Amino acid sequence: QVQLVESGGGLVQAGGSLRLSCAASGRAFSNSAMGWFRQAPGKEREFVAAISRSGSSTIYADSVKGRFTISRDNAKNLASLQMNSLKPEDTAVYFCAAGGVFGMSRSSYAYWGQGTQVTVSS
Repeated sequence: QVQLVESGGGLVQAGGSLRLSCAASGRAFSNSAMGWFRQAPGKEREFVAAISRSGSSTIYADSVKGRFTISRDNAKNLASLQMNSLKPEDTAVYFCAAGGVFGMSRSSYAYWGQGTQVTVSS
């Protein structure tokens, strides 16, 4: 079992930065791949970024590549998403997720946080 709590969302101007954090409880964190997804109003939840159990591999959606960086600290049971050069189209609720498969699919992740709102103004 892994319980996840996101933090760090907020309102930022276009071009600004935010850092999202995902605090995990449970011993399974270091055995779990971690992912970030987002959901804008009226849209499907979409993949943003993922990191492997060890942190040695990462994957990103094309829309955020070069702007967002996913990381993790297994000693602290913490995953993060650094978001730079934010755009209004990045506005969404951001969710962190944990699962046994490192991938881009929502079905790879069994555990989800409650989400944190990110709003980027133009």
